[in-house]
Amino acid sequence: MTAVGEERYGASSPSEGPSSFASARAALGRTGEEYAARLLERAGYRILDRNWRDGRREIDLVALWGTEVVFVEVKTRRPGPQSASEALTTLQRRRIRQAAAAWLRCHPGVGATVRFDLVALTVRAGRPPAVRHVAGAFCGDEL
Repeated sequence: MTAVGEERYGASSPSEGPSSFASARAALGRTGEEYAARLLERAGYRILDRNWRDGRREIDLVALWGTEVVFVEVKTRRPGPQSASEALTTLQRRRIRQAAAAWLRCHPGVGATVRFDLVALTVRAGRPPAVRHVAGAFCGDEL
């Protein structure tokens, strides 16, 4: 996790710019997803899929908790005005639900029920991330 704390945002030289920012942000997200997957596995979840896509929609993690399929959105942020748990928008929730419905169609018979969780990580240089796992963060009424 040290590499995450050492990443920096913004351009400090002419060769750095928007693509540098995007790749640092993507690396931060991947690191957060990996950390969340390990956390869930240690808690007894079985990871079924990572970064599962249906067109432009994506589910960060699909896990099994007993007989429940858990669709997990992972938000990783640095300290700032918006916390990681506040970063999940209504539009993102709708897209996750749509992707979840597609995942379930592709995997018939997996799980008896479904749940939507959020794992929010706030990373700080030189310290372990602050983690908040919100089981049932939003409902899947539109499935």
